[in-house]
Amino acid sequence: MANYANLPAPTPEGGLNRYMQEIRKFPMLEPEEEYMAAKAWVEKEDTGAAHKMVTSHLRLAAKIAMGYRGYGLPQAEVISEANVGLMKAVKRFDPEKGFRLSTYAMWWIRASIQEYILRSWSLVKLGTTSAQKKLFFNLRKAKNRIGALEEGDLRPENLARIANDLGVTETEVISMNRRMSGGDASLNATVGSEGEGTMQWQDWLEDESADQAGDYEANDELTVRREMLAEAMDVLNDREKDILTQRRLSDEAITLEDLSTQYKVSRERIRQIEVRAFEKLQERMRALAEEKGMMATA
Repeated sequence: MANYANLPAPTPEGGLNRYMQEIRKFPMLEPEEEYMAAKAWVEKEDTGAAHKMVTSHLRLAAKIAMGYRGYGLPQAEVISEANVGLMKAVKRFDPEKGFRLSTYAMWWIRASIQEYILRSWSLVKLGTTSAQKKLFFNLRKAKNRIGALEEGDLRPENLARIANDLGVTETEVISMNRRMSGGDASLNATVGSEGEGTMQWQDWLEDESADQAGDYEANDELTVRREMLAEAMDVLNDREKDILTQRRLSDEAITLEDLSTQYKVSRERIRQIEVRAFEKLQERMRALAEEKGMMATA
């Protein structure tokens, strides 16, 4: 993979403005350039091609990171985490799927940033449920939407509405609201010294374009799909399961040549088994999706 140490790094000493100027020097890739670079990485592990894909998307990572202001964390570290997510996306990107790297990378970038925030804030413990994480990232937005930004506990009608909108209990909303209004790092604390205004941390929260609720809903659906995949694999025999796993479900796909040697059959026979196994798996996944009422998104 492209060496992270070779990328420009945002630092408090250098300043974010300087970093933003540096990353603007990297050219954006045209669709064909991106496709060829991705192919070079997938087929030849060309680190230069991977580095080109990463650097051409550093501005995207920085833009997404800027949407997570206000959690009391150094912006330079948030951007660094965004870059880590970007590199993970480049490593796993499949150019044959037909979409651009930026579309694929956004999920990885946001996931990396959110995990960093959750690790860093002691008010959100490891093991917190997905619904509680969604509440953490969206409580202030929900309060703002109904004009309930008053200090202290929420009024009963606002409490009930937020709990219903975010799919959590009223008790969870009360607890999270109290924690975020004081305790670890109050989002209502004033930023800046006297004479600089009365801006609060909550005023620096993520922009409206960053949809953390949608991210966690997507993550929940991904978990369901993984469970469905594990169940659907039962329709395959051991050889089909092994070949499909090594060819399509592993981070580093094995070659047809290696599998033909392993199973002592031709490469074409391995390809046929792979294709047929994938078709069987798709059929079973569709059936399971229909059973679970997911046909609209399957």
